[in-house]
Amino acid sequence: MENTATKWGLPEKVIFCKRCVMSNQRPASAPEFRKDSEMPVVTSSFGDDGICDACRYAEFKKTIDLDDRDRQLRELCDRHRRDDGRYDVVVPGSGGKDSIFVSHMLKTKYNMNPLTITWAPHIYTEVGWRNMQSWIHEGFDNILVTPNGKVHRTLTRLAFETLVNPFQPFIIGQKNVAPRAAMQYDVNLIMYGENQAECHDSFEQNASPLMDPAHFTRDSTSDPLFFGGVPYEELPNEGVSHKDIGPYMPMLREEWDKKNIEVHYFSYYTNWSPQTSYYYAKENAGFESNPAGRSEGTYSKHTSIDDRIDGQHYYTMYIKFGQGRAMNDACRDIRDEIISREEAVALCHRFDGEFPSKYFAEILEYMGVSKERYWEVIDGARSPHLWDDGQGEWVLKHPIA
Repeated sequence: MENTATKWGLPEKVIFCKRCVMSNQRPASAPEFRKDSEMPVVTSSFGDDGICDACRYAEFKKTIDLDDRDRQLRELCDRHRRDDGRYDVVVPGSGGKDSIFVSHMLKTKYNMNPLTITWAPHIYTEVGWRNMQSWIHEGFDNILVTPNGKVHRTLTRLAFETLVNPFQPFIIGQKNVAPRAAMQYDVNLIMYGENQAECHDSFEQNASPLMDPAHFTRDSTSDPLFFGGVPYEELPNEGVSHKDIGPYMPMLREEWDKKNIEVHYFSYYTNWSPQTSYYYAKENAGFESNPAGRSEGTYSKHTSIDDRIDGQHYYTMYIKFGQGRAMNDACRDIRDEIISREEAVALCHRFDGEFPSKYFAEILEYMGVSKERYWEVIDGARSPHLWDDGQGEWVLKHPIA
């Protein structure tokens, strides 16, 4: 499904948003279990004026009546609140700043009784584990779901080699774990943090507080499914039996609809800001930022710091789409009016594409991939409309300006 000029079905003409530093190569959200190597990427939405939908929504947010949104949230909580000791809301998260913010606000401001649930990272960082424990000991029940290590490593390798996205098995599990817990514990409300549409999806997706069940359900048993980019039917050939793939399987939409469970985004009801979440989590739960300072590939120190594979997640994004971790952080900080676009451009030039070397050897061992195979996959993922190796060294053709 790729044309002669691009890989991954990306737009051949590269444009950058006039307000932030995001390009039209940035992928939008889509159900992960539907992706194979031939499926073209759906990219972020831009207007004819050269402004991305995320920036357009950031401007619109200034007109939102937050008092009315708070009223809506209180009414939602009133409908679901219990006083008999049972959980009344499921909050998925890792113990990062956002999940701490959401669960703590629901418990202390809205008088809810959250069950927090965590789909384990590939390999916890030390600070990630400490933050997880701080979250629990601040006063929250938690279920930690740790998938079959052999299966998860295999799916991670397949996702890297087939899709150049080693983070995919985590994304799939993260989307599944909260709905399954809600069904098991008879809870009819799930509260996620930020709607990804605020960052890189279409403007219209922000109109509702609800998550699309397509991220964790399928319409029928005949729907084609892919894990690590490999068809479900072929997984046994890769050493993954069908009986071991259960935690990654989407449930049937018909079964889900019978439960009348609502899946909401907390960001709909508040003036959501990662910076606000960070300071709130630090003050109320002792959240620690990266003790090494900034994370590799960016200038920030408090986002995506719980999994040792996070750096590879952003680096492979940089290779496939020409934009990486610094861009991801800078777009958000521009929209929150923390930095200017000029500052963001300088930060992207300085940090985007920095190789995440700290855990590199450990991640290769985890995936069972040699260094030679790693670079073969990486260089094979570079789209010719984004990268030039004419001088024997890869150069990005369209750096942010």
